Amino acid sequence: MIFSRSSGVQLHPTSLPGARLGDEAYRFVDWLHAAGQSWWQTLPLGPPDRYGSPYKSRSAFAASPALLGSPDAPVGRDEVEEFRARHAWAADWERFGGRLADQVRFEREWGALRAYARDAGVSLLGDVPIYVAPGSADQRAHPELFLDGLVAGVPPDAFTDRGQLWGNPLYDWPRLRSRGYRWWVQRMARTLELFDAARVDHFRGFVAFWAVPAGARDARGGTWRRGPGRAVFDAMEHSLGRLPLIAEDLGVITPPVTRLRRSLGLPGMVVLQFAFDPGDPHGPHRLEAHEENSVAYTGTHDHDTLRGWLESLPPERRALVDAAMPRDPDPVWGLIRLLFSSRARLAMAQLQDVLGLGSQARMNVPGTARGSWQWRLQRGQLTKRHARRLREATEEAGRLPAR
Repeated sequence: MIFSRSSGVQLHPTSLPGARLGDEAYRFVDWLHAAGQSWWQTLPLGPPDRYGSPYKSRSAFAASPALLGSPDAPVGRDEVEEFRARHAWAADWERFGGRLADQVRFEREWGALRAYARDAGVSLLGDVPIYVAPGSADQRAHPELFLDGLVAGVPPDAFTDRGQLWGNPLYDWPRLRSRGYRWWVQRMARTLELFDAARVDHFRGFVAFWAVPAGARDARGGTWRRGPGRAVFDAMEHSLGRLPLIAEDLGVITPPVTRLRRSLGLPGMVVLQFAFDPGDPHGPHRLEAHEENSVAYTGTHDHDTLRGWLESLPPERRALVDAAMPRDPDPVWGLIRLLFSSRARLAMAQLQDVLGLGSQARMNVPGTARGSWQWRLQRGQLTKRHARRLREATEEAGRLPAR
């Protein structure tokens, strides 16, 4: 297991006051330390698309220059040359319009922040989207690694009768295998340069992925294709050592996906908002079903806040929730305490839930490009009182770090 019994908070740097690194990021680390938290989880750090989504980035390797706290800090020519020599992907980024001086600045700022967080007992948890964006530097520099005429999506299910058409290019896994999965090894090496651990998005795609003909109007015409299985993880582990990863295994998960995750020893994810489905009394998200080697979330960036979710529940579902949570004047804090009581080794709360915010603070509504990724923490909104309360819940659940 890669985690001790601990907890953390999810907050993307663009949700900090000012939407960038700098003093506010250090203040947040101080707040996490005061709150007894061991982890700060972010979304991907790459340059977002025009709607602000970090999951449709122009690069799977480069960081967004918009995150820089000091975008005009001087950078010497020798620093750029040294960065280019250390990173095989740097030439691709330069070739398609990226500036290495910004990447040097980011590495400098992020490295200092990570060292500060480490001294405070706070580790950084990143996010690895399985796919790259269409037209990204990665696809343009290495078109041979991607399939022609097919794009990513997911099939129709109980929530979407047309499926979801994502439009990302799909990997040519046999071609990647013939090259020893070198591109993925380099990508994971970059991730672990920046983070202490990372969540791998859409883990089920490594077992089988839904391939949709390019130009289709929706995902219904897709077919399942076989993924690489554990071979790509074995290649990464052979080069990089043990991989401190979390498998995002939400949605309709088949037994082969669970077998792969367990064979790799990776923790999966459980979400509190999925724990109260009357039609699924034995589901994996119910508290009594949580595996110790898992990560329990109040919700993810794709979910409503706890308060918004509670307010949307029908009466019979709300009654199940009320019966399960500890007594607390504030039902949101009752749910946080309930989540932290899980046997899962790591428990993660969205900062919006710590603040008790409603649906207006939701980070993303899947399938809706406009209006997402815009929530911002206001200066002074996060207080010592919030830190004390989260620390109390953390101590109550036996998750405080040994400091």
